[in-house]
Amino acid sequence: MTHNTPVALVTGANQGIGLQISRELASNGFTVLVGSRNLERGESAAEEVEGDARAIQLDVTDHLSITAAAQRIRSEFGRLDVLVNNAAISNTRWEPGMSIEEYARTILPSVVSFDEMRAVWETNVFGPLAVFQAMVPMLREAPHANIVNVSSGAGSLTMNSDSANSHRPMYTPVYAGSKTGLNAMTLAMAIELEEEGIKVNAVDPGFTRTNLNKYAGTSTVEEGAREAVRLALIGPDGPTGTFSSVNGQVPW
Repeated sequence: MTHNTPVALVTGANQGIGLQISRELASNGFTVLVGSRNLERGESAAEEVEGDARAIQLDVTDHLSITAAAQRIRSEFGRLDVLVNNAAISNTRWEPGMSIEEYARTILPSVVSFDEMRAVWETNVFGPLAVFQAMVPMLREAPHANIVNVSSGAGSLTMNSDSANSHRPMYTPVYAGSKTGLNAMTLAMAIELEEEGIKVNAVDPGFTRTNLNKYAGTSTVEEGAREAVRLALIGPDGPTGTFSSVNGQVPW
């Protein structure tokens, strides 16, 4: 039996921007599946959401976990209307007391650890693609489906090509490069699904205070979630294949 209300899956939703996106989608009438690698943490997060929120174990780097999540969604709800690929990591080797600048020097192209790069790309690029592949059959069955990939302005090739950009030295193959890769996946997904009417967009949440940046960000999670929620809720006439923030379009 198909679930009566629209269903949204948010990955990496047990904290930060993902949890806030879950809150706002639930307030808009969705049954929200709070994706979390650790089910107990996901259950605790779901309890914080007002509305219909349910925890689902989902590790975007584990194909068995992804397959099990897709099977559960199919059997329990029979539908999926919105996918928000939010799960991400920034590093695996940022030591306590190390500044962002100090860490950045360890991941320059000439010295970067391939293990570090692979670990981040596995979560930030291959993870969203794996989740997409598992969930797209259900999204194709939805009356109207949206996919939102939470990216970052740090991955903008255009902005990082500008020598006047003060953040340019932070463009390295690990986190920033992975977000460039996610942008490429977003555009590829959008092109594939365009004729089917499924919208696929990337968002830059801005420098938000989350665990991803050790809470060094300057924006609130409410601000960071705003654009992702807007694009998750767009109708059939909404955009696809775009990269945007609350301030407008972000250059690829």
